[in-house]
Amino acid sequence: MQPHRPIREAGIELGIPPDDLIPYGKHFTKVRLPWAESDHPPVNGKLILVTGITPTAHGEGKTVTAIGLAQSMRYLKRKAVATLRQPSMGPIFGMKGGATGGGKAQVVPSELINLHFTGDFHAIAAAHNLLAAMVDAHIFHGNALHIDPEHILWPRTVDVNDRALRHITVCEGKGNGVPHAARFVITAASEVMAIFALASSYDDLRRRLSNITVALTRSGAAVRAADVDAVGAMMAILREALQPNLAQTVDGTPVFLHAGPFANIAHGTASVLSQRLALEHAEFVLNEAGFGADLGAEKYFDIVMPSSRLKPSAAVVVATVRALAAQGGGDLAAGLPNLGRHLDIVARFGVPAVVAINHFPSDTMADLALVQDFCRDRGVACGVSEVFGRGAEGGLDVAERVMEVADSGRANPRPLYMPEMPVERKLQAIARCVYGADGVSLTAAAQAQAERFTAMGCGDFPVCVVKTPLSFTEDPKRLGAPTGWTLPVTELQACTGAGFLLAIAGNTMRMPGLGKDPQARRIDLGPDGEILGVC
Repeated sequence: MQPHRPIREAGIELGIPPDDLIPYGKHFTKVRLPWAESDHPPVNGKLILVTGITPTAHGEGKTVTAIGLAQSMRYLKRKAVATLRQPSMGPIFGMKGGATGGGKAQVVPSELINLHFTGDFHAIAAAHNLLAAMVDAHIFHGNALHIDPEHILWPRTVDVNDRALRHITVCEGKGNGVPHAARFVITAASEVMAIFALASSYDDLRRRLSNITVALTRSGAAVRAADVDAVGAMMAILREALQPNLAQTVDGTPVFLHAGPFANIAHGTASVLSQRLALEHAEFVLNEAGFGADLGAEKYFDIVMPSSRLKPSAAVVVATVRALAAQGGGDLAAGLPNLGRHLDIVARFGVPAVVAINHFPSDTMADLALVQDFCRDRGVACGVSEVFGRGAEGGLDVAERVMEVADSGRANPRPLYMPEMPVERKLQAIARCVYGADGVSLTAAAQAQAERFTAMGCGDFPVCVVKTPLSFTEDPKRLGAPTGWTLPVTELQACTGAGFLLAIAGNTMRMPGLGKDPQARRIDLGPDGEILGVC
């Protein structure tokens, strides 16, 4: 499916100066960034965070909803744009498929976006792997920094699901350096990806890259990316990639797709630069946050918002009858507390919400009424979204409710905890106030890591919990809105460039693996050059 107009016209519709539009192939354009940090104009629009309930493995349509609501607002003659993450090829070749929406609410041409797009992921992977190579080369050529090969912290990265690369050994063989254990993470879990998504300018990108901790010396001191002289080359690799990407939907609604951190292993939302650019040029910006409100929304308020100072005026909580019934073990009514807890999460952060029920053909009127009654009893606006099948016209009711809430001035967004709180208290706050747990338990190793990172000056960092998106708990099989449990944290890692601490809960992998029947088996190139099987 092709766009119905030249991409340049989408940029001009937003009021972006034509000289700032840099064509990137036939269907996409990058938008030139100012070189100086002080050159950013003020934001004018209202940011709407699109989050959701606990999803099934196939997702519940947050991307479709964000796209469709932007289409509906534009249909209502309001200037609206969606800001989305770029798709990772891991899920595309795995099970979940692409990340460009679907039906009449999708960004096109989806097959190009879902694969290489503008090459930003490749640039991020190259910058990441260059840093890894520079560390090993430094050790090989005399090791002036006295790096301990047993404490090289920086992994390598690739943008496919490959479980064989989770634990490897490098530098084996004569003349190749000091053999040591290493690992790969998927590119969406790379700290360079997180930095790329959080950076507010080229200068900020340089600062964050410089601060990456790559290894420890034999005396236990941190070695940073700046110490191995890798930052300049990384900046050069990322020069074009940092410019936000503009595309458009099937009906010509502008969409920014930029950066792609996962929300279960990073902060899970589009780049700060793309959000800021959208807010400079539109009245309403629909910004999708990954997975449920326990992950993407929490991390937006606690990590992205304090760093960027971008504050949502409203939130959309996407729900489906299918997922709520799954949370209730097949009983829709029993699954409704899951929606209730996600609404509580958003309310705790001081932002009014609208529930968008993403409609499926199998939904009955009785099922939809049950969800709507539940929302009405809680005093939360709710509407049925049919944007997948009907495009802009299928989301008008929800869009009007969202704009009304965003314009109401009711939002008072605030993070859950203050920076100066001890690491364990931050984790306790997330576990109790977001996940509904009784508290958190840290292993002895995690407690020692918290103390060490605090001594390193990382105690003020926000905490990014790494856990399954399929449950409030660390156990993907525990459904609903469970109580009477404790969140186990087994390990902490310091992302000193991104500026947050990773807290590992459960066995969530930063390098996924392919399933027995991956989507890659159905992807092909047709006889006329068309890409097949990308969905």
